[in-house]
Amino acid sequence: MSKISVEIGKRIRTFRKMRHLTLDELSAIICKSKSTLSKYEKGEIAVDIETLYELAGALHIHVEQLLCQTGRTTLSAPDRYPAFFNGLSQFYSYIFDGRNRQIIRSVFDILSKTETNQYKIMMYMNFSDYDHYQICENTYWGYIEHYDAVTNIALTNQDTPMEKASVQILASYLDADTKWGLWNGFSSRPMMPIAIKMLFSKSLLKEDAELAKKLQVSREDIRLLKHYNMLSVT
Repeated sequence: MSKISVEIGKRIRTFRKMRHLTLDELSAIICKSKSTLSKYEKGEIAVDIETLYELAGALHIHVEQLLCQTGRTTLSAPDRYPAFFNGLSQFYSYIFDGRNRQIIRSVFDILSKTETNQYKIMMYMNFSDYDHYQICENTYWGYIEHYDAVTNIALTNQDTPMEKASVQILASYLDADTKWGLWNGFSSRPMMPIAIKMLFSKSLLKEDAELAKKLQVSREDIRLLKHYNMLSVT
């Protein structure tokens, strides 16, 4: 069995469990035997392209979400794209949820290039295990676009399309280990529009009290909020 088949099989199983489907239920939807589907998930046999699309449709996901790391696009155009994102196929973000006093982590996957300065992405928010980050509270799909002064991210909730979100990241053309961005979205607990500062990172950060403090609204944030009458992130 190939590493690619094994990785794709793991993803099929992850998303099947996320949708609370049994092997029997999913095999019936794609008109394949339970035995065949089990072999797909174990990586014992390769999944053909047509079946891959059928699986994505049955699981209500984008087909790129089933592809393994080796098939993922990277942001790589040194003369044009911001230094912070250059060469990345995956990056991370963190916010602090004051409702339950917890750090909320997210993983962004780069899926495919769509235009000169635009890439299709997936965002997986609020999960317990980095090894299975696709099993999360909220999954978003959308696009990341780079310009000289700002990087924009536009997202749609995969399961609740009425929920749209956006992120603006200032000066991403300057390289750094982390970058601040402003998340604008819609909360369902309770239902209300929200804006919150979000910290982006090329690598995993230690989720400790120091990070939590950094993510919380500071006195300086409040001072600027009062001064501008708007929440700003620089």
